[in-house]
Amino acid sequence: MPNKSERPYNALNKIFHEPSRLAILSALIAVHDGMTFNELKRECELTDGNLSRHLRTLEEAEIIRIQKSFEGSKPRTRVFLTQKGRESFIEYLQALEEVLKKAAAAMVNSKTVSAKDIPLPILKLLEA
Repeated sequence: MPNKSERPYNALNKIFHEPSRLAILSALIAVHDGMTFNELKRECELTDGNLSRHLRTLEEAEIIRIQKSFEGSKPRTRVFLTQKGRESFIEYLQALEEVLKKAAAAMVNSKTVSAKDIPLPILKLLEA
């Protein structure tokens, strides 16, 4: 049976492995006091409907917490990364790093791709 480092892609959590949700989580992990719906919408370049759909999926998985309130007479939706979400996303990023390392090593070892053709950030992963 292959160990975790031999098959790191098995650890890629599918809930994060979608471009819009990856953008949402990348934005939320950088802040401690959450983001408003409109801030997330701008940051991730999503429509209201698209963002709502992804937030619903993340909330059902307990990755995020949504807080609805009013500021004066205006409704305000704020989105927070849960502790479970933070830990799960970090695990996902670690798994993704392992997948990238494995791919970079395979490219270098195959000799079908020159090391100079491999993007520098990927080569730096091999050094780590």
